[in-house]
Amino acid sequence: METGSGLAIRKLLTVVEDTCDEGGRPVSPPTRKAAALAVVRNPCAGRFADDLSGLYAIGEALGALLGERAVAALGVSPGQVESFGKAAIVGEDGELEHAGAILHPKLGAPLRRAVERGAALIPSAKKRGGMGAAIDVPLGHKDAAYVRSHFDAMEVRVPDAPRRDEIVVAVVITDSGRPAPRIGGLRVEEVVGKDGLR
Repeated sequence: METGSGLAIRKLLTVVEDTCDEGGRPVSPPTRKAAALAVVRNPCAGRFADDLSGLYAIGEALGALLGERAVAALGVSPGQVESFGKAAIVGEDGELEHAGAILHPKLGAPLRRAVERGAALIPSAKKRGGMGAAIDVPLGHKDAAYVRSHFDAMEVRVPDAPRRDEIVVAVVITDSGRPAPRIGGLRVEEVVGKDGLR
């Protein structure tokens, strides 16, 4: 799939994880996470480029596409999303900065629109890897970074990606925090959501 933003997608993948039991105790309702991933061509693979703005545009397109796909997979309204995170795995012919160029300058705004608000920074991770490489997508509450119950992660991977000239981009959202949280901190019902911290 090719778009006007220079985005060339080879594969899309969504995964939903429901945790029904934690520590031998039932989790009711189950805590749920959804990951939406895209395998995209890296237009900067194999060469050094000072101008990475083409990757910014790819990130912007993926923020909307993956955010909307993750919300749909989770089966909730955008306002019911509680936490989010993003990550990228760049193939061997790319640089970590290529992953950064996709994740940071422009991916966030459309992702925040997809989940309604999102005052907090979006936790992120990036790495270089070959086909089948896994990455832990870090998670935090979308409006308040001090909500400890939502410090979490979801491991994702695509068995045949990234190829040398590709990047795997992942967005993860949740409808809740960890199952059975009990380490204190700001509670969800106390969130103000104005400064991204509380």
